[in-house]
Parts: sequence; C-alpha cells; structure tokens
Amino acid sequence: MLVLSCNSSTNNHLPANDSTEPAKKDTPIALAPAQIPKDTTKLGGLWFLQPVLASDTATGKIPRLEFNLATKKFTGNTGCNNMSGSFDFTDTTLQFNQRIVTTKMVCVGYNEKAFLESLLRTNSYKLQSGMLILMFDQTELSRWTRKVAPKPVINKA
Repeated sequence: MLVLSCNSSTNNHLPANDSTEPAKKDTPIALAPAQIPKDTTKLGGLWFLQPVLASDTATGKIPRLEFNLATKKFTGNTGCNNMSGSFDFTDTTLQFNQRIVTTKMVCVGYNEKAFLESLLRTNSYKLQSGMLILMFDQTELSRWTRKVAPKPVINKA
C-alpha cells in the first residue's frame, strides 16, 4: 500500500512536450548497441575466448577480456572468476601486469591457474581475420573473437 501511494503522487509520466508539434528532423538517431559495428581491427574492446578444449568452458562460462586502451586497464572473466588488471601494448606487443586481481570462487574441474599463466606469458598479439591471437614470441597461446563462440563438441564414442 505504501508503494502505491508513493508512486501515485506527482509522477504522472506524461510527455513534457506538445504531441501536436512535429518531431525535430535534425536530431541524430542513436544506434542501438547491437547495430554499432564491432571493430575487429583494434585491440580495444570486448573479446571472448574461442574454446579449444572442453575444459575451456568447464564452468559453463566463456572467458572474456575487455581492453580499455586509454587507461591501459582490462577487466574480464577467467571462465570462473572475474578479473582485472593493467597491461602495456604497442601495435604488436602486449604484456599483462603480474598483479591480476581476481575474485576467489572455486570452480571444480577448471584449471584457472593455467589460464592466468597463459595470459601472463603473453608478449605479443596479432589481429587476423577478426580474431585476436595472443602469443608468446611466435607461439600462439589463445584465440579470441568479438562474439561468443559455441562450446567445442566432444565425440563420446
């Protein structure tokens, strides 16, 4: 009863302008987030791990990284815990700071330590066909895409 009486006082949610006036034509229309093209030619933004092994998605979560190039900070998820930290980069080099902060949930069957060690080994990257490839020297460590990839199919024959 209290909620109903609070909402019914002065907030009548009527439009502030006259509905008989024509809409202004020079006002730009904002694109919905789904309509904004995602740039796959730059490191910045949100990336999702392209799973290779069933263990990559053992917790039901897809690991993700979101790079903010202006602040050189990243956030994401290991596939188990949320994480954040800082990084340095150039056009081809990428190095994560050793002090990655994570939440402390336990995820049985997931080797989070190996995931984090792989990130910390990263010293370079390349963008190829819309994918972010994290590398140690010339060795590929992981592949990331702008869209969530399907879980790997394991034949149980």
